[in-house]
Amino acid sequence: MAPIPITIVTGFLGSGKTTILLNLIPQLPKTYKLALLKNEFGDVAVDSQLASTQSISGVREMLNGCICCNLVGQLSDALDQLRTEVQPDRIVIETSGSAFPATLAMEVNRLAREQGGHYVLDGVISVIDVENWEGYEDTSYTAKIQAKYTDLIIFNKWEDLPERFDVCLDRVGDLEVETPWVKSNKGRVDMDIMLGIDGALFKESEDGVMGGHGHDHQHQHDHQSEVEVLSVVLKSDVEGKTVDVAALERFLSSAPREEVYRIKGIVRCSNQDLPVETSDNLNARQKLETPGVQYYILNWAFGRWTCTPSAVVAESADPTVIARVTLILARYEAAKWKKKLEAGGLVQAGEGEGVELSVERLV
Repeated sequence: MAPIPITIVTGFLGSGKTTILLNLIPQLPKTYKLALLKNEFGDVAVDSQLASTQSISGVREMLNGCICCNLVGQLSDALDQLRTEVQPDRIVIETSGSAFPATLAMEVNRLAREQGGHYVLDGVISVIDVENWEGYEDTSYTAKIQAKYTDLIIFNKWEDLPERFDVCLDRVGDLEVETPWVKSNKGRVDMDIMLGIDGALFKESEDGVMGGHGHDHQHQHDHQSEVEVLSVVLKSDVEGKTVDVAALERFLSSAPREEVYRIKGIVRCSNQDLPVETSDNLNARQKLETPGVQYYILNWAFGRWTCTPSAVVAESADPTVIARVTLILARYEAAKWKKKLEAGGLVQAGEGEGVELSVERLV
């Protein structure tokens, strides 16, 4: 069974984390199970009561303490309860009061290693309230190290105070750490940015990664100024062509996370040239002796990636398509990356001729 992806959403009280999560839910497939693990101060879980009415499959609360500090020991029990009782497709951990969730991220990674592959850390997202945020109190070396565990910053509540947004962006720059950022659209952030692709998302989405962006036309216009999207398709009429895994993994290892937010897609690989299933263990490479091909769901997020074998994809795959990949990019990056991809060496076939690569800008 594939590991459950975990997304950590952090930010100070009142920054709008719950609103962003509630605006995420309508973007998900109807049968997708999202579980929420909340850390709240005090012992009255108001936000959790709200979340439980909004089609979230399960809510587990950890009260009276900071999940990044004295509640870390309870994290394993809380995750296991959600996994066994809800069987979610994804778990979101929402924590208040901590701008730098390094301890929590490391704990999730430890549990992923020690508990037989039940979980995988998908990304760490920090929400900043532009109206009220004054900057980091601590800009020390330790704070900079902690900031590196933040994969994406969401600037929220900026619409009425554009000049405050510029100030907040300068304060983020004080840490001298390159962290990708986006602005919310009145508390709404594109699912493609917040979540990586997983088996359940792919299976339930008509468009999903195979069809491109998968959102309505109006929504694409709303977000044109914040993200850009490229669709990459590698095709061949020659039967059995597979992707060049070495080139693909070099691409995934070197893609700068301040330019590239997400890379996700479907790739066909030879049994003799299979990808590593996680960037956390580049030495664990499998090789099958029998001839044939395997299909993998690729999910790259903020410098880390997973490749998950999928029988569902294999059953419905177009035999002419070697790879179909979507890149979610920062603003103004699409033209440059389109040229890089078309130049070759990133997404390409293993060997031989008769291969066609197309790169199309969707947003």
